[in-house]
Amino acid sequence: MTGLMLPKPCLNALPMGAHSVIAITDEALFETCGVRIAFTSREGGTSTGPYASLNTGDHVEDDLECVLHNRAIVLEAIGFAQAPLIVPNQVHGTDIARVSKASDVPAVAACVKEGIDAVMVETPGVGALLNFADCLPLIVVAPDGRFVVAHAGWRGALAGIAGKAVRLLAECGQDAGGFNAYIGPHIHSECFETSEEIARQFADAYGSDVLTDSRHISLARAVMVDLVRAGMSQDRIADAGICTVCNSDRYFSYRAAGGVCGRHAAVAIREEGSLC
Repeated sequence: MTGLMLPKPCLNALPMGAHSVIAITDEALFETCGVRIAFTSREGGTSTGPYASLNTGDHVEDDLECVLHNRAIVLEAIGFAQAPLIVPNQVHGTDIARVSKASDVPAVAACVKEGIDAVMVETPGVGALLNFADCLPLIVVAPDGRFVVAHAGWRGALAGIAGKAVRLLAECGQDAGGFNAYIGPHIHSECFETSEEIARQFADAYGSDVLTDSRHISLARAVMVDLVRAGMSQDRIADAGICTVCNSDRYFSYRAAGGVCGRHAAVAIREEGSLC
């Protein structure tokens, strides 16, 4: 338990590190409790072609050496070079892996290769990085410094992965009303056309306000409803407000690229010796 109150979330794009990485982050959060969150863009990496340049996904056809180098660049840019990093194989589910102590890292790192869509980290010095190219990246931070990084594609969002992440963080006795949530760049409703059946499922689950018409869904709105239902305060949810399809020159977009592209990252880590 901690009496620390997090600052209201605020997202800004900043240059970070020595490789011209541009990442969306919350400086006040880091200064308050030592948790660094970041949503990377395409800039600052070593990959080429459709993966140019800061591709962090190893499941595409990019050169693995470039991918691993890019992940190292991300860690250096956010100030945690050489930190252990959990990078799951994402499968559009709602399971959440848990890292309670540093010694858990080898076992969890191996386990998440089998398929996990969110990682909760409870110990400082261990990072979680998930990969995105239209799906919604979500990071939820508790005042005691624990956090979840989650992958919310339409299947995960519909199945309630956001609310599940909040409820898991709250199991330790923390009030979810004091959590911060951060939504990174993702496909917005104007570009996210789906079937009327899927749209109806979202409306049934989260209300008709998540639809802009019978076939277009706001993933962000659905996730926000899920977060609030799980106990979060609406004013503690920050959205980067960037559509990956409309901004595919700066962010990877599976739809805009016709299925061949890299992945940008959502990453979080807490510094050793922080006050949380």
